[in-house]
Amino acid sequence: MLTQRIIGTTVNVAEERPRSSVAKVNLTPATISKTGSVSVGPFAWFVVAYNIAVILWGAYVRVSGSGAGCGSLWPLCNGEILPSGTQSQTLIEFVHRVTSALSLVIVSFLVVWCWRRTSKGDWARYSSVCGLFLLFNEALLGALLVLSDHVGLDPSAAHALFLCLHFGNTLLLLAALTLTARWLSNRERRFVVVRKPHERIAIGLGLVSVMAIGMTGSLASLGGTIFPVGSLRHALMQDFSSSSHVLLRLRLLHPVAAVIGSLYVLWLLGNLQGKRDWSASRLVLGATLMAQIVLGLMNVILLAPVWLQMTHLLVAELFWILLVFASAELLLVEQQWSGLARERTSEVTWGALKHMPRIRSSFMKIFEDDQKETLRAR
Repeated sequence: MLTQRIIGTTVNVAEERPRSSVAKVNLTPATISKTGSVSVGPFAWFVVAYNIAVILWGAYVRVSGSGAGCGSLWPLCNGEILPSGTQSQTLIEFVHRVTSALSLVIVSFLVVWCWRRTSKGDWARYSSVCGLFLLFNEALLGALLVLSDHVGLDPSAAHALFLCLHFGNTLLLLAALTLTARWLSNRERRFVVVRKPHERIAIGLGLVSVMAIGMTGSLASLGGTIFPVGSLRHALMQDFSSSSHVLLRLRLLHPVAAVIGSLYVLWLLGNLQGKRDWSASRLVLGATLMAQIVLGLMNVILLAPVWLQMTHLLVAELFWILLVFASAELLLVEQQWSGLARERTSEVTWGALKHMPRIRSSFMKIFEDDQKETLRAR
């Protein structure tokens, strides 16, 4: 009886003051989930989808030869804020500049929103800032391409170098944005590195090798755009001829890089064998790799038509996203005892200590009442 009255009193104390720190602890997880994961997560995925569309349109600018549509001026288009000409190349390049500028705006908004809705130490904060930095670097590389007049059908080595740097930066940007969206969509956003040093090096080199596939692929596409051919036989002769332009001879690097990158993917799939809930993801990643190989062969046989190049790039971006997720899954593990958990534990402890005097006085009053009832009964 005494125990029941004490328990009832302490419960009533907590219920009597719903604004106390103990009540706030019970509401904290739902609040964070509602404002952090549900609100910011979908917007982060929208940012990823939008940037994929911007990347595809930028590739279309290159394969269509529209890079010089606004001349060698930046950010103005042929010296005007809004181009007055109606040429298709000018409109294609202008749309690319406008969508790229809008990407800066929405990624900046994502960074601010992410920092307001996450706590200190969440990895999503740092990946979002990294994505914004890479996006500014993307804009800088694009501006240098235009201002140095290395656009359109320019076969110079500087154009090829800028193109490789541009595409490599694009892949890093896509990785940062997709990891941000993934972490914002999960409840846990803090991790620790669990791999051994040699395994970390292997994962890093593997990702670099896959990036090399995309960079050499952009060179192969540039060479095919500047030096078109009418038959597969002629294209193969160009690749092995010493008199061909260096861009054409560099096309052989793309299949070599593809083989090396595929070896990393197979190693990654083997190491993910024991992971839970990764059977379907391994299947999708393997299927995407096979689709990329088939699309690459079709590009060679059909002499890389524009629609096939765009499809190849879209699947390549999806493959890169899946590969980054798989690599992060192998490299990182969720931190079970995070700073947020420590804050909640401290808050519970402080709330209990805060109510101890009231609980103690209630206990003494109940005990005295029981003593009086016992004496009366005697």
